[in-house]
Amino acid sequence: MNTLQLFLPCAAGVEGFLADEVHALTGLTGHDLLVGRGGVLLSASWREALRLNLHSRLAQRVLVQLQQRPYRSEADLYALASDVAWELWFAPQQSFKVEVTAQHSPLKSLNFAALRVKDAVADRFRAKRGARPDVDTQRPDVRVHLHLTAQDATLYIDTSGEPLFKRGWRVDKGDAPLKETLAAAMIAATGWNPHGDAPLPLYDPCCGSGTVVIEAAQMACRIAPGLLRRFAFEQLLPYQAHVWHAIKDEAAGAVTTASVPIFGSDVAHRMVDFAQRNAERAGVAASVQLRGGDALQRMPPCEQPGVMLLNPPYGERIAAAGTAGRSARERMAVATRAGRETAQAGDGVDFFAQLASHWKKHYAGWQAWMLTPDLQLPGKMRLKESRRVPMWNGPIECRLFRFDMVQGAVRQRAPAGPADAA
Repeated sequence: MNTLQLFLPCAAGVEGFLADEVHALTGLTGHDLLVGRGGVLLSASWREALRLNLHSRLAQRVLVQLQQRPYRSEADLYALASDVAWELWFAPQQSFKVEVTAQHSPLKSLNFAALRVKDAVADRFRAKRGARPDVDTQRPDVRVHLHLTAQDATLYIDTSGEPLFKRGWRVDKGDAPLKETLAAAMIAATGWNPHGDAPLPLYDPCCGSGTVVIEAAQMACRIAPGLLRRFAFEQLLPYQAHVWHAIKDEAAGAVTTASVPIFGSDVAHRMVDFAQRNAERAGVAASVQLRGGDALQRMPPCEQPGVMLLNPPYGERIAAAGTAGRSARERMAVATRAGRETAQAGDGVDFFAQLASHWKKHYAGWQAWMLTPDLQLPGKMRLKESRRVPMWNGPIECRLFRFDMVQGAVRQRAPAGPADAA
């Protein structure tokens, strides 16, 4: 198949890290690899599209761009979709679904936009093949994506199917699990490299069901994140089983043993059990050390200072996971069942102040990275961050703060003035 235009969407703030990952996987640079808003655009082969599905830890999907042009009405969308050779991608016996996303589109109804694209696909098949495919909104064989901006409409065909954060190993989880793609982005932002000359230990003291430590361990073991799952491209006409099996065999042959220690702990032993079972399914049970214990009390898991990386609980994230409208006591109960730290009082100041004090006393030399939507967190912890990386956890704008731990007592910080707040 000729060179394809691919778009790999990702969470906001992750675009640069995704571009670095794609470059490492494909070697593409320059005009063949461009960073866009919400993703990365690249020119690559069909084989590379398969490899990116298998190996990318940061992309949400791998989409093939089929058509793009200006539009003003639903009739323009029908014409756009009519010009795509859908019969080269799937058969009329298969089912499909049209999904629409938009930014500042002048159209009044995205549902009607999806309907016009669906009609165009069906009409083209009827004209070219004498039969039309059925629509299946639940489990379609093929997913067609339409993205609308204020001026342009773009049509894609999805080679991934289920979002790529669904690795296939997570069965046990809490109420607000961290997506695997975001965990991988957090790891990328720290610069942690398990294959460097002197790799540092990695520790998540609020590990929950183990997302961060499992992602890190798979990286250390060179386990491709997509080895356990199926992909939508297996239903598309360009798919060749022998090509895909060769790509998977190559990835399986690269698996090795982790040479860097990776640790996780959680206040709830139930969640530690979940993490252990998830690690077993992910093939990294022998490469992670999981323990129970409160983050306010756990001592360093090893003598060598390393990287702490955590996503502590916060009410907005719990609410976004399905507890919106509950009382503070109910939200705290959800967090407790999820196996997360519950020492915080009110807005969490007490918990974070205690955590900072514990780190300063016992974790000298460690890097501590924390993902949070609270931009005032350094003040609550009475610590000065050395880096802050913008990231989005779904609809929640967050910062990944880095704190460099130095031996000594925590000092009270003066209240932030107008310049500090700005």
